[in-house]
Amino acid sequence: MPVHNSDVADKFNRVADLLDIKGENEYRIRAYRNAAQTISGLSRSVVESVEKGEDLSELSGIGKDLAGKIEEIVKTGELEQLRQLEREVPTGLRQLLSIEDLGPKRVKQLHEEIGIKSIEDLEKAAKAGKIQNMEGFGKKTTQKILEAIDRAKKEGPKKRFRLNEAEERSLPLLDYLKKTEGVKKAEIAGSYRRRKETVGDVDILVTCKQGTNIMDRFVNYEDVQKVISKGDTRSSIMLRNNLQVDLRVVPEVSYGAAMLYFTGSKAHNVALRKKAVENDWKMNEYGLFKGKKRIGGKTEKELYEKFGLQYIEPELRENRGEFDAAANNELPDLVKLKDIRGDLQSHTKATDGKYSLEEMATAAKEKGYDYFAITDHSKRVTVANGMDEKRLLKQLEEIDRLNEKIKGFRVLKSVEVDILKDGTLDLADEVLEKLDIVICSIHYNFKLSRQAQTRRVLKAMEHPCFHILAHPTGRMLGKREPYEIDLEKVIDAAKENRCYLEINAQPDRLDLNDVYAGMAKEKGVKLAISTDAHTISDLDLMRFGVGQARRAWLQKEDILNTHSWEELKKMLKKK
Repeated sequence: MPVHNSDVADKFNRVADLLDIKGENEYRIRAYRNAAQTISGLSRSVVESVEKGEDLSELSGIGKDLAGKIEEIVKTGELEQLRQLEREVPTGLRQLLSIEDLGPKRVKQLHEEIGIKSIEDLEKAAKAGKIQNMEGFGKKTTQKILEAIDRAKKEGPKKRFRLNEAEERSLPLLDYLKKTEGVKKAEIAGSYRRRKETVGDVDILVTCKQGTNIMDRFVNYEDVQKVISKGDTRSSIMLRNNLQVDLRVVPEVSYGAAMLYFTGSKAHNVALRKKAVENDWKMNEYGLFKGKKRIGGKTEKELYEKFGLQYIEPELRENRGEFDAAANNELPDLVKLKDIRGDLQSHTKATDGKYSLEEMATAAKEKGYDYFAITDHSKRVTVANGMDEKRLLKQLEEIDRLNEKIKGFRVLKSVEVDILKDGTLDLADEVLEKLDIVICSIHYNFKLSRQAQTRRVLKAMEHPCFHILAHPTGRMLGKREPYEIDLEKVIDAAKENRCYLEINAQPDRLDLNDVYAGMAKEKGVKLAISTDAHTISDLDLMRFGVGQARRAWLQKEDILNTHSWEELKKMLKKK
């Protein structure tokens, strides 16, 4: 069975969770989480590294012990340490980790303080009011837990996968199918193609010569856990990470209609079919028909043209005004990855990154960027070894020396400074004033009321050094809900104070979401697309942020870091 980087990272994260539930040493737990982050951020496969005999302990945050465990997973597909921990921690407690808002520390607290051993115990205790008075919980959290349990009951075991998780499994499979003799076209459709934050399952469409053994090859793919169904034109498999993939073979004459249909969204397709009915046509996955005569369907562009519409990019197909815009030739020229001229959030090993300042800057220059912001954490983020004023000033001197050394490229002096509970910033003004750009964010006190959290950010935005609000809602997809905040007020305040918002390209954040990013554009507030890179390979995550921006209808001019440094410098000057 193939082993993916995400398999290794998942096992390390599960080890960390179970060690946390057991109350083991915090540094040991963090070592596993850091290792998981390092592995998931690698641009090459650890399997390849093991096969070549490379020393994995040379990777940042990976010692000899963890390198040995990676090798064990690669060679056996299992980790004995994880098996042992699963024997020690009861199944019911492990299942509690699947409930949103319940991390391992809360599971441990619930178990030790009120004897919770299962999801059923948790639901009974929540309904009986036993949880809301516990430290760190309260009525809101209790209600969220009950809602999460209810969702889990309705949705069953089927989960949604982050876009990068779906990509890691789908692209190798797509490449494998394209290499099948007789295959002409093969492409992924569905919410993956629309670049949604999460994906329920994956649809792959193929055209091929008659007699091609594509279905046999599909169901015999090495990563298949289960064959759900197999037919001549459609088959379904479950991959080992429980991602379902459906393969459909379609005739070339219907390829565009099928891509349109299976890309969705449902709302977009319904609206388009309604337009067909208004023209006395019929539209389905096989084509566009007038009576029994096919009048379109080979390409998506052809179909849109039949309706008098511009071609609508997949990211815009949500029935949010794209039809009117397309009819009036007013669709935006969406931002592209090649438009990005720099990355405005990154971390080095001075705090919680994995590489040195020079290593990160050199990697950014090699990507063709003009500039690159080093934004290590401020002192409040103690868990990340955040920097105080003295350490930051020393880093600024290091940046000066580096800028003299690296020609044709600029390392920006910056910091990710914490917004404290009262809305003040975590570092002294006389230091912040020395920076090219100041990224501001929240890492603590997530549980404030909507009014208090909003006041906190609005006050911070009034600071003359405040430039960009990073990951504005603090959410972690599938792990942490966004904190309560009035984003419309925040966007209005950003415009008033000449501040900007971030689209964080980390696939577990993608924060801002597409709706609020679109609102920011409508209100005249530009956004930065930043990778929040903690490793060199994290710099490649920019594509996910660009996908999110495209879903929000953003164009090149709407993005801060599509501009030259001279242009950006003018934009950063506060009123």
